[in-house]
Amino acid sequence: MGRGDTGTRRPYRRGVRLALNLGYLTGRPDPAETLALVRHAERLGFAAVWAAEAYGSDSPSVLAWLAGQTSTIDVGSAVMQVPGRSPAMTAMTAATIDLLSGGRFRLGLGVSGPQVSEGWHGVRFAEPLARTRAYVEVVRAALARETVRHGGRHFPLPLPDGPGKALRLSFQPVREHVPLYLAAVGPKNLALAGEVADGWLAVFFDPQTAGDQLDRLREGRVRVGLDLDGFDVVPTVPLSVGADPEACAEPVRAYAALYVGGMGSREQNFYFSLAVRTGFGEAAAEVQDLYLAGRQRDAAAAVPYALLERTSLLGDRDRVAAGLARLRDAGVTTCALAPHGRTLDDRLAALTTAAEALEQVQGATLGP
Repeated sequence: MGRGDTGTRRPYRRGVRLALNLGYLTGRPDPAETLALVRHAERLGFAAVWAAEAYGSDSPSVLAWLAGQTSTIDVGSAVMQVPGRSPAMTAMTAATIDLLSGGRFRLGLGVSGPQVSEGWHGVRFAEPLARTRAYVEVVRAALARETVRHGGRHFPLPLPDGPGKALRLSFQPVREHVPLYLAAVGPKNLALAGEVADGWLAVFFDPQTAGDQLDRLREGRVRVGLDLDGFDVVPTVPLSVGADPEACAEPVRAYAALYVGGMGSREQNFYFSLAVRTGFGEAAAEVQDLYLAGRQRDAAAAVPYALLERTSLLGDRDRVAAGLARLRDAGVTTCALAPHGRTLDDRLAALTTAAEALEQVQGATLGP
Protein backbone atom coordinates (compact mmCIF):
# COMPACT_ATOMS: atom_id res chain seq x y z
CA MET A 1 0.00 0.00 0.00
CA GLY A 2 1.45 3.34 -0.98
CA ARG A 3 1.64 6.52 1.01
CA GLY A 4 -1.42 7.94 -0.74
CA ASP A 5 -3.63 4.93 0.11
CA THR A 6 -5.76 5.26 3.21
CA GLY A 7 -6.50 1.58 3.82
CA THR A 8 -8.05 1.24 7.26
CA ARG A 9 -6.67 4.58 8.42
CA ARG A 10 -9.41 7.05 9.35
CA PRO A 11 -8.16 10.64 9.10
CA TYR A 12 -9.08 12.87 11.99
CA ARG A 13 -11.45 15.66 11.10
CA ARG A 14 -10.44 18.28 13.64
CA GLY A 15 -8.56 18.73 16.90
CA VAL A 16 -6.13 16.45 18.65
CA ARG A 17 -4.77 13.32 16.95
CA LEU A 18 -3.61 10.13 18.63
CA ALA A 19 -0.19 8.53 18.43
CA LEU A 20 1.53 5.64 20.19
CA ASN A 21 4.72 6.01 22.22
CA LEU A 22 6.54 2.71 22.71
CA GLY A 23 9.17 4.17 25.01
CA TYR A 24 12.31 2.07 25.40
CA LEU A 25 12.70 -1.67 24.96
CA THR A 26 13.43 -2.84 28.51
CA GLY A 27 13.91 -6.12 30.33
CA ARG A 28 13.30 -9.00 27.92
CA PRO A 29 11.21 -7.32 25.23
CA ASP A 30 8.98 -9.32 22.95
CA PRO A 31 9.19 -7.85 19.43
CA ALA A 32 5.93 -9.59 18.52
CA GLU A 33 4.08 -7.65 21.23
CA THR A 34 5.63 -4.39 20.04
CA LEU A 35 4.54 -5.07 16.48
CA ALA A 36 1.03 -6.05 17.61
CA LEU A 37 0.63 -2.71 19.42
CA VAL A 38 1.82 -0.74 16.41
CA ARG A 39 -0.35 -2.59 13.92
CA HIS A 40 -3.37 -2.13 16.17
CA ALA A 41 -2.64 1.60 16.43
CA GLU A 42 -2.36 1.76 12.65
CA ARG A 43 -5.74 0.04 12.21
CA LEU A 44 -7.27 2.52 14.65
CA GLY A 45 -5.99 5.44 12.56
CA PHE A 46 -3.24 6.67 14.88
CA ALA A 47 -1.09 9.36 13.28
CA ALA A 48 2.32 8.09 14.38
CA VAL A 49 4.32 5.68 16.50
CA TRP A 50 7.26 7.03 18.47
CA ALA A 51 10.24 5.11 19.88
CA ALA A 52 12.71 6.30 22.51
CA GLU A 53 16.33 5.62 23.37
CA ALA A 54 18.56 6.16 26.40
CA TYR A 55 21.32 3.57 26.95
CA GLY A 56 19.59 0.45 25.66
CA SER A 57 17.63 0.00 22.45
CA ASP A 58 18.22 2.67 19.82
CA SER A 59 15.22 4.34 18.23
CA PRO A 60 16.10 4.29 14.50
CA SER A 61 16.58 0.52 14.43
CA VAL A 62 13.18 0.00 16.03
CA LEU A 63 11.54 2.48 13.66
CA ALA A 64 13.12 1.07 10.52
CA TRP A 65 11.93 -2.40 11.54
CA LEU A 66 8.41 -1.09 12.15
CA ALA A 67 8.34 0.94 8.93
CA GLY A 68 8.94 -2.23 6.95
CA GLN A 69 5.92 -3.92 8.54
CA THR A 70 3.41 -1.07 8.37
CA SER A 71 2.05 1.04 5.55
CA THR A 72 0.29 4.19 6.75
CA ILE A 73 1.34 5.12 10.29
CA ASP A 74 4.23 7.60 10.62
CA VAL A 75 7.33 6.50 12.54
CA GLY A 76 9.10 9.00 14.79
CA SER A 77 12.11 9.14 17.07
CA ALA A 78 11.34 10.44 20.53
CA VAL A 79 14.22 10.87 20.55
CA MET A 80 17.48 10.37 18.72
CA GLN A 81 20.09 11.61 21.17
CA VAL A 82 22.21 14.58 20.10
CA PRO A 83 25.34 13.35 21.94
CA GLY A 84 25.01 9.89 20.41
CA ARG A 85 25.55 10.76 16.74
CA SER A 86 27.13 13.39 14.57
CA PRO A 87 24.51 15.64 12.97
CA ALA A 88 25.51 14.32 9.54
CA MET A 89 24.90 10.73 10.69
CA THR A 90 21.50 11.73 12.03
CA ALA A 91 20.61 13.34 8.71
CA MET A 92 21.69 10.22 6.83
CA THR A 93 19.56 8.02 9.09
CA ALA A 94 16.54 10.31 8.84
CA ALA A 95 16.74 10.54 5.06
CA THR A 96 17.17 6.78 4.72
CA ILE A 97 14.23 5.81 6.93
CA ASP A 98 12.08 8.46 5.28
CA LEU A 99 12.95 7.04 1.86
CA LEU A 100 12.35 3.41 2.81
CA SER A 101 9.08 4.21 4.61
CA GLY A 102 7.68 6.23 1.71
CA GLY A 103 7.86 9.58 3.51
CA ARG A 104 6.65 8.53 6.97
CA PHE A 105 9.56 9.51 9.21
CA ARG A 106 9.52 12.20 11.91
CA LEU A 107 12.85 13.20 13.41
CA GLY A 108 12.74 13.94 17.12
CA LEU A 109 15.95 15.14 18.76
CA GLY A 110 16.97 15.62 22.38
CA VAL A 111 20.16 16.44 24.28
CA SER A 112 19.51 13.71 26.87
CA GLY A 113 21.00 14.58 30.28
CA PRO A 114 24.44 14.85 31.84
CA GLN A 115 24.49 11.31 33.22
CA VAL A 116 23.80 9.63 29.88
CA SER A 117 25.67 12.18 27.74
CA GLU A 118 28.86 12.03 29.78
CA GLY A 119 28.56 8.54 31.30
CA TRP A 120 27.43 6.62 28.20
CA HIS A 121 28.42 8.68 25.17
CA GLY A 122 31.48 10.42 26.60
CA VAL A 123 30.25 13.82 25.44
CA ARG A 124 30.40 16.78 27.81
CA PHE A 125 26.98 18.14 28.70
CA ALA A 126 28.05 21.71 28.08
CA GLU A 127 26.18 24.52 26.35
CA PRO A 128 23.23 22.26 25.44
CA LEU A 129 21.23 25.08 23.83
CA ALA A 130 24.04 26.27 21.55
CA ARG A 131 24.95 22.68 20.75
CA THR A 132 21.37 21.81 19.83
CA ARG A 133 20.99 24.90 17.64
CA ALA A 134 24.17 24.07 15.71
CA TYR A 135 23.16 20.41 15.44
CA VAL A 136 19.77 21.30 13.94
CA GLU A 137 21.42 23.68 11.47
CA VAL A 138 23.67 20.91 10.14
CA VAL A 139 20.84 18.36 10.02
CA ARG A 140 18.56 20.79 8.16
CA ALA A 141 21.27 21.64 5.63
CA ALA A 142 22.12 17.98 5.00
CA LEU A 143 18.48 16.94 4.56
CA ALA A 144 18.01 19.82 2.11
CA ARG A 145 20.92 18.37 0.08
CA GLU A 146 22.97 21.50 0.52
CA THR A 147 26.72 21.29 0.39
CA VAL A 148 27.27 21.30 4.15
CA ARG A 149 29.53 23.95 5.56
CA HIS A 150 29.18 25.01 9.16
CA GLY A 151 31.20 27.30 11.37
CA GLY A 152 31.38 27.52 15.13
CA ARG A 153 33.10 25.38 17.72
CA HIS A 154 30.49 22.64 18.08
CA PHE A 155 30.31 21.16 14.57
CA PRO A 156 32.83 22.82 12.25
CA LEU A 157 32.40 21.32 8.80
CA PRO A 158 34.65 20.61 7.09
CA LEU A 159 37.41 20.66 9.68
CA PRO A 160 39.53 23.71 8.90
CA ASP A 161 42.96 22.07 9.31
CA GLY A 162 42.65 18.83 7.37
CA PRO A 163 41.94 17.27 4.00
CA GLY A 164 38.17 17.10 4.44
CA LYS A 165 35.90 18.68 1.85
CA ALA A 166 32.35 19.99 2.05
CA LEU A 167 29.91 17.28 0.95
CA ARG A 168 26.23 16.87 0.34
CA LEU A 169 23.88 13.94 0.77
CA SER A 170 24.51 11.57 -2.12
CA PHE A 171 20.91 10.49 -2.79
CA GLN A 172 17.69 12.38 -3.37
CA PRO A 173 15.39 12.26 -0.32
CA VAL A 174 11.76 11.37 -0.91
CA ARG A 175 10.64 14.66 0.68
CA GLU A 176 12.06 18.14 0.62
CA HIS A 177 11.32 18.56 4.33
CA VAL A 178 11.43 15.90 7.06
CA PRO A 179 9.46 17.12 10.12
CA LEU A 180 11.85 17.90 12.98
CA TYR A 181 10.86 17.90 16.65
CA LEU A 182 12.72 18.84 19.80
CA ALA A 183 12.24 17.32 23.23
CA ALA A 184 12.30 20.27 25.62
CA VAL A 185 11.55 20.84 29.30
CA GLY A 186 13.19 24.09 30.42
CA PRO A 187 12.00 27.56 29.35
CA LYS A 188 15.01 28.39 27.16
CA ASN A 189 14.92 25.02 25.42
CA LEU A 190 11.19 25.46 24.80
CA ALA A 191 11.83 28.78 23.11
CA LEU A 192 14.53 27.14 20.99
CA ALA A 193 12.08 24.41 19.97
CA GLY A 194 9.59 27.04 18.87
CA GLU A 195 12.27 28.78 16.84
CA VAL A 196 14.00 25.91 15.03
CA ALA A 197 11.62 22.92 15.06
CA ASP A 198 8.30 21.83 13.56
CA GLY A 199 7.03 20.36 16.81
CA TRP A 200 7.62 19.85 20.53
CA LEU A 201 7.96 16.49 22.30
CA ALA A 202 6.67 17.00 25.84
CA VAL A 203 6.48 14.89 28.98
CA PHE A 204 4.42 15.34 32.16
CA PHE A 205 2.20 17.76 30.27
CA ASP A 206 -0.31 19.29 32.68
CA PRO A 207 -3.16 21.17 30.96
CA GLN A 208 -3.61 23.28 34.10
CA THR A 209 -0.10 24.72 34.00
CA ALA A 210 0.94 24.30 30.34
CA GLY A 211 0.21 27.91 29.42
CA ASP A 212 3.69 29.03 30.47
CA GLN A 213 5.30 26.33 28.33
CA LEU A 214 3.25 27.30 25.30
CA ASP A 215 4.19 30.95 25.88
CA ARG A 216 7.85 29.97 25.66
CA LEU A 217 7.16 28.13 22.40
CA ARG A 218 5.41 31.23 21.05
CA GLU A 219 8.41 33.31 22.06
CA GLY A 220 10.59 31.19 19.81
CA ARG A 221 8.08 31.24 16.96
CA VAL A 222 7.91 35.04 17.08
CA ARG A 223 11.69 35.21 16.60
CA VAL A 224 11.24 33.73 13.13
CA GLY A 225 8.01 35.52 12.27
CA LEU A 226 5.68 32.57 12.95
CA ASP A 227 2.98 31.53 15.39
CA LEU A 228 1.82 28.16 16.70
CA ASP A 229 -0.45 27.44 13.72
CA GLY A 230 0.84 24.22 12.19
CA PHE A 231 3.26 23.60 15.06
CA ASP A 232 2.82 20.07 16.48
CA VAL A 233 2.53 19.90 20.28
CA VAL A 234 3.12 16.23 21.17
CA PRO A 235 3.11 15.20 24.83
CA THR A 236 3.61 11.58 25.81
CA VAL A 237 0.66 10.75 28.06
CA PRO A 238 0.39 7.54 30.13
CA LEU A 239 -2.88 5.71 29.45
CA SER A 240 -4.38 3.28 31.98
CA VAL A 241 -7.98 2.17 31.47
CA GLY A 242 -10.35 0.77 34.08
CA ALA A 243 -13.30 1.51 36.33
CA ASP A 244 -11.28 2.93 39.25
CA PRO A 245 -9.03 5.90 38.31
CA GLU A 246 -6.89 5.58 41.45
CA ALA A 247 -6.28 1.91 40.75
CA CYS A 248 -5.44 2.85 37.15
CA ALA A 249 -2.77 5.21 38.47
CA GLU A 250 -0.82 2.43 40.20
CA PRO A 251 1.05 1.11 37.14
CA VAL A 252 2.02 4.66 36.18
CA ARG A 253 3.76 5.36 39.51
CA ALA A 254 7.05 3.63 38.69
CA TYR A 255 7.36 5.61 35.44
CA ALA A 256 6.77 8.91 37.23
CA ALA A 257 9.16 8.05 40.06
CA LEU A 258 11.91 7.15 37.59
CA TYR A 259 11.72 10.52 35.85
CA VAL A 260 11.11 12.75 38.87
CA GLY A 261 13.44 10.91 41.20
CA GLY A 262 16.08 9.18 39.15
CA MET A 263 16.41 10.68 35.66
CA GLY A 264 19.46 12.77 36.46
CA SER A 265 21.39 13.79 39.56
CA ARG A 266 20.16 15.62 42.63
CA GLU A 267 21.73 18.77 41.24
CA GLN A 268 20.44 18.44 37.67
CA ASN A 269 17.16 16.66 36.92
CA PHE A 270 14.97 18.49 34.39
CA TYR A 271 11.88 16.43 35.24
CA PHE A 272 12.24 17.12 38.95
CA SER A 273 12.41 20.83 38.14
CA LEU A 274 9.31 20.49 35.97
CA ALA A 275 7.39 18.83 38.82
CA VAL A 276 8.43 21.74 41.06
CA ARG A 277 7.21 24.28 38.52
CA THR A 278 3.94 22.35 38.22
CA GLY A 279 3.32 22.84 41.95
CA PHE A 280 4.52 19.53 43.39
CA GLY A 281 7.84 20.66 44.84
CA GLU A 282 7.52 19.09 48.29
CA ALA A 283 6.34 15.75 46.95
CA ALA A 284 9.01 15.77 44.22
CA ALA A 285 11.72 16.24 46.86
CA GLU A 286 10.43 13.23 48.79
CA VAL A 287 10.27 11.10 45.64
CA GLN A 288 13.81 12.10 44.71
CA ASP A 289 15.19 11.41 48.20
CA LEU A 290 13.65 7.94 48.25
CA TYR A 291 14.69 7.09 44.70
CA LEU A 292 18.30 8.16 45.13
CA ALA A 293 18.45 6.17 48.38
CA GLY A 294 17.63 3.05 46.39
CA ARG A 295 14.04 2.83 47.64
CA GLN A 296 12.33 2.83 44.26
CA ARG A 297 9.09 1.20 45.44
CA ASP A 298 8.71 3.75 48.21
CA ALA A 299 9.47 6.52 45.72
CA ALA A 300 6.70 5.26 43.44
CA ALA A 301 4.26 5.12 46.35
CA ALA A 302 5.15 8.72 47.24
CA VAL A 303 4.17 10.12 43.82
CA PRO A 304 0.99 12.15 44.44
CA TYR A 305 -2.15 10.86 42.76
CA ALA A 306 -2.92 14.46 41.78
CA LEU A 307 0.28 14.64 39.69
CA LEU A 308 -0.57 11.39 37.94
CA GLU A 309 -4.20 12.36 37.37
CA ARG A 310 -3.23 15.71 35.84
CA THR A 311 -0.57 14.28 33.51
CA SER A 312 -2.15 10.94 32.52
CA LEU A 313 -5.37 9.51 31.12
CA LEU A 314 -6.84 7.30 33.84
CA GLY A 315 -10.22 5.57 34.09
CA ASP A 316 -13.04 4.56 31.80
CA ARG A 317 -13.84 5.81 28.31
CA ASP A 318 -15.74 8.88 29.53
CA ARG A 319 -12.83 9.96 31.75
CA VAL A 320 -10.37 9.38 28.91
CA ALA A 321 -12.57 11.47 26.60
CA ALA A 322 -12.69 14.28 29.16
CA GLY A 323 -8.92 14.15 29.48
CA LEU A 324 -8.44 14.29 25.71
CA ALA A 325 -10.73 17.30 25.56
CA ARG A 326 -8.64 19.05 28.22
CA LEU A 327 -5.45 18.30 26.31
CA ARG A 328 -6.96 19.60 23.08
CA ASP A 329 -8.17 22.78 24.76
CA ALA A 330 -4.72 23.30 26.30
CA GLY A 331 -3.09 23.33 22.85
CA VAL A 332 -2.10 19.69 22.27
CA THR A 333 -2.27 18.68 18.62
CA THR A 334 -1.03 15.07 18.89
CA CYS A 335 -1.43 12.97 22.04
CA ALA A 336 1.21 10.21 22.13
CA LEU A 337 -0.24 7.48 24.33
CA ALA A 338 1.92 5.21 26.48
CA PRO A 339 -0.50 2.36 27.27
CA HIS A 340 -0.24 0.49 30.58
CA GLY A 341 -1.71 -2.89 31.38
CA ARG A 342 -0.75 -6.27 32.81
CA THR A 343 -1.08 -8.05 29.48
CA LEU A 344 -0.79 -7.25 25.80
CA ASP A 345 -4.56 -7.62 25.47
CA ASP A 346 -5.00 -5.00 28.21
CA ARG A 347 -2.80 -2.56 26.32
CA LEU A 348 -4.51 -3.25 23.01
CA ALA A 349 -7.90 -2.69 24.64
CA ALA A 350 -6.65 0.58 26.16
CA LEU A 351 -5.72 1.88 22.70
CA THR A 352 -9.17 0.93 21.41
CA THR A 353 -10.81 2.77 24.30
CA ALA A 354 -8.73 5.86 23.57
CA ALA A 355 -9.74 5.80 19.89
CA GLU A 356 -13.41 5.52 20.90
CA ALA A 357 -12.96 8.34 23.41
CA LEU A 358 -11.47 10.54 20.70
CA GLU A 359 -14.46 9.89 18.45
CA GLN A 360 -16.67 10.88 21.37
CA VAL A 361 -14.75 14.14 21.78
CA GLN A 362 -14.86 14.89 18.07
CA GLY A 363 -18.58 14.22 17.91
CA ALA A 364 -19.20 16.62 20.76
CA THR A 365 -16.98 19.23 19.07
CA LEU A 366 -18.52 18.98 15.62
CA GLY A 367 -22.14 18.56 16.65
CA PRO A 368 -24.84 17.08 14.38
